[in-house]
Amino acid sequence: MSRESDPIVRDQPPEMPSEGGPLAEYRGALPPAPDWFPGAVAAPYETHRIDVLGAEVSYQRWGKRGAPGLLFVHGNGAHAHWWDFIAPYFAEHYNVAALTFSGMGESAWRETYDMETFSAEQVAVAQDAGLFDGPRRPVIVAHSFGGFVTLVTGAEHGERFEGMVIVDSPVNPPERPNQGPSRAGRPHKIYADLAAALSRFRLAPPQLCENHYAMDYIARWSLKRAEGGWTWKFDPTIWTRFEPGRDGGELLKAAKCRVAIIRGEESALMPDEVRDYMRGLLGHQVPFVSIPHARHHVMLDQPIAFISALRMLLAEWDHSDPHRRV
Repeated sequence: MSRESDPIVRDQPPEMPSEGGPLAEYRGALPPAPDWFPGAVAAPYETHRIDVLGAEVSYQRWGKRGAPGLLFVHGNGAHAHWWDFIAPYFAEHYNVAALTFSGMGESAWRETYDMETFSAEQVAVAQDAGLFDGPRRPVIVAHSFGGFVTLVTGAEHGERFEGMVIVDSPVNPPERPNQGPSRAGRPHKIYADLAAALSRFRLAPPQLCENHYAMDYIARWSLKRAEGGWTWKFDPTIWTRFEPGRDGGELLKAAKCRVAIIRGEESALMPDEVRDYMRGLLGHQVPFVSIPHARHHVMLDQPIAFISALRMLLAEWDHSDPHRRV
């Protein structure tokens, strides 16, 4: 998620407008959505807040306690509501939770941030939501930045989880260095009304997304009222007070649970060279699924295909032994 003055939005491809975002044309109205979408986001869920190392962390829960656990994890600057139209499709058979990291969405801000603390938030939410109480260990499904946090969890706490599904989180080869979020921090801009704020919403990293109904939904949950109008919920200085963690390649190889990887086939962050490098790190023994016609934000670009692929992976794990021993 990003906005007009956010330095994370940079190097935009030529087809993306530099002024305004894709939601500007709707002037605050809801974009048209397919028939399945309103029912999905209307599915009931519980909302909880728990203290994790001195900060309140928010999460949502669908399904029945006691069922196998499934934890959804969002990316940079995002929040649990990115999964509102995905999680209900798993609630019949799973105890499903989606957390919001501290410094983002409706969770509290911290003085400092680090990967180990974000990982601790994952484990704490899984514990509080009862994900460890099911008939088998829970699975984490994590997108983008959330995938990097999950690599820490898999290496440090992986024995508590059945597996982790990493969604378009690139572990780059040495010749392709990571380009993380900008360390610059700027105060959020205040927008006079909701329509003006929505018009500035863009994805980060920047990409086109034809499903404006999904973008509009997550954008509305990304905003809050402020004196003089509307502004974004996430901590604008989070990356100025962030301590990076261990190398992603080392963490991936150190995973103590199963691993599967989903990428957008058209993702600029996960080209074939990154796919092949990650496969090599894992001994070419893990599922690696490419979603056609999807870019980095896979669940926005192709939500139904993403749901189908994830269902397939989970069903396979439910009925097989791991090929890669951990």
